[in-house]
Amino acid sequence: MKVDADQKKSKKKTAVKRPVKDLPLVQKIKSKKARIGVIGMGYVGLPLVIAFCKAGFKVTGFDISKEKVQLLNEGKSYIRHIDLTEFHRDYAESFTATADFSELAKVDCILICVPTPLNKYREPDMTYVFKTARTIAKTLRRGQLIILESTTYPGTTDQDVRAILETKKQKAGEDFYLAFSPEREDPNNKDFTIHTIPKIVGGYTENCLAAADALYKNICDKTVPVSSTRVAESAKLLENIYRAVNIAMVNELKILFDKMDINIWEVIEAAKTKPFGFQAFYPGPGLGGHCIPIDPFYLTWKAREYEFHTKFIELAGEINTSMPDFVVMKCMKALNDWGKQMRGARVLILGLAYKANVDDDRESPSYRLIEKLEELGAVVSYNDPFVPVIKYTREFSKYAGRKSVPISGDYDLFLVATLHDAYKKTNLKSYNIPIVDTRNLLSEYKNHLIHKA
Repeated sequence: MKVDADQKKSKKKTAVKRPVKDLPLVQKIKSKKARIGVIGMGYVGLPLVIAFCKAGFKVTGFDISKEKVQLLNEGKSYIRHIDLTEFHRDYAESFTATADFSELAKVDCILICVPTPLNKYREPDMTYVFKTARTIAKTLRRGQLIILESTTYPGTTDQDVRAILETKKQKAGEDFYLAFSPEREDPNNKDFTIHTIPKIVGGYTENCLAAADALYKNICDKTVPVSSTRVAESAKLLENIYRAVNIAMVNELKILFDKMDINIWEVIEAAKTKPFGFQAFYPGPGLGGHCIPIDPFYLTWKAREYEFHTKFIELAGEINTSMPDFVVMKCMKALNDWGKQMRGARVLILGLAYKANVDDDRESPSYRLIEKLEELGAVVSYNDPFVPVIKYTREFSKYAGRKSVPISGDYDLFLVATLHDAYKKTNLKSYNIPIVDTRNLLSEYKNHLIHKA
């Protein structure tokens, strides 16, 4: 009986395995007949929608926000650097947005682009990913491809997400395909786009990889297939940990060189003239964005499972998260030199976005600066041409509704937090008030009003 059972099992495996080149889904993708579904219409998901539509696919965008869905179907963008006017005119028949997730049953390839934040204990908050996976599982059908793009810890795709999707007795690699391909989006960077940035792809099985790779080849000039989803997940973490650690290093040197009366910006400019063995990283008031402040802690958290202490990552995190305190001390000194105290001082923060010339304020250090300055009694306002009104966020809900104010001389201190081009064109010096500059905006100014931070 045992031999017969083993033979039966062996025959079953042989029956379900197809040569990669003969996978029906791969053929459907190559013929552009596969319908694409993208879950999460944000800074990652929306550019993917545009790219796949322009590549000739029919695309459905899924989002829990009915407001976003309505705007997208009207051809209106809620992300400043993404203009949908021409896209809506040319591809209205190729794209539809919906908040009805039962429509997932109608698409062939599903890309998950939802947030992976940290909770208040600096641990991974996988709520969005796991809830999305459970939603997909309700309508999952044979032959579909599921790809997670959200940055996460190694093992999320082949262990956690797979376990959720296999609840209907469907097996990954046999009944449906499962892969991980980390987003590498850099908002408003015209030098690097979805097409030109190499796309890392890892599949749960060989067929899973083949399906995902075939899909991305339609929108990326180069794909980088790797041996597993865990390698792909780890590669994304390495990229951002590398940046976080090096930024922490220059942030620490900034504090040291400040004590030594040495200009860190001039030091970096001199060092980067070396044509090999050096890459320039720059200091700032803290880390911002959806990647660098968050992603390293995903690996730190996972490492505990293996009784491993990630010293470099945690030390870098400590340095980077302490930078707002250094900046606040600089503000106090600047005010003191001007004969004023922090309590009651009117401070204008220039820049709420975490990055120059975008409206992306996720994890922006400006929020920490507002919080810390107000705790010391300062009256804080902000100016940002890209963020006219602060939207609701879980961590800083108390600031929701605040509006950007004009730059004027009605303040006791300017604090440059973001290097928007608009500030480069503004003669801040003419207001004759102290300026704390965290971005080297005023490198050419050398007087007692300018304080580098």
